[in-house]
Amino acid sequence: MKILAVADIHGAQFRLNLVLKNIDRFSPDIVVICGDITQFGPGDLAKNFLNQIPIDTLAITGNIDSADVAKGIDDSKATRIEMKKVVKKGIPFVGMGRDISNQLKIIDEKKLIDENCVVVSHEPPYGTQDKVFLGMHAGNKSLREIVEKYKPRLILSGHIHEDPGKDKIGKTIVVNCSMGKRGEGALIEINEKISVKMID
Repeated sequence: MKILAVADIHGAQFRLNLVLKNIDRFSPDIVVICGDITQFGPGDLAKNFLNQIPIDTLAITGNIDSADVAKGIDDSKATRIEMKKVVKKGIPFVGMGRDISNQLKIIDEKKLIDENCVVVSHEPPYGTQDKVFLGMHAGNKSLREIVEKYKPRLILSGHIHEDPGKDKIGKTIVVNCSMGKRGEGALIEINEKISVKMID
């Protein structure tokens, strides 16, 4: 499976146009959007943006998306995967969005994550691709604990505009695919192994 993963579109049509360009360029099987589709909403903008994407799309909300963005995703062609396990081509995806702390508790209780999963989170786990001003880490500590507990194969995230790239926690590959400051997301191929190409 080939995934085009992006985050932090922030309501900018020019960023969405980059996503559309890279769909043509790389022919991914699926697009995964790791939150902050809008800049404080509205939900209809998220729906409009997602309906422009011509292939299968999974999406979550981010901290800058207003509450109605969840409905905007639900009303679009995309699939919102917060607190759900959605299987595509045999690969399970589990999402957590703008209310990550509460969503993480529910995901943990339901044991939705395992070592075969791709976790789609707006925030990266603490200590990986999460450096902000003066190199301080700003990722999510609870998510880090979940990663260390369940060891999913891949984490897709955004939120930290300053630190797109890839890293690892044990065997778990962590990708920050933010488009917020630079870059155009990430192209990930999942076969026996996982390969990640950051798109400049």
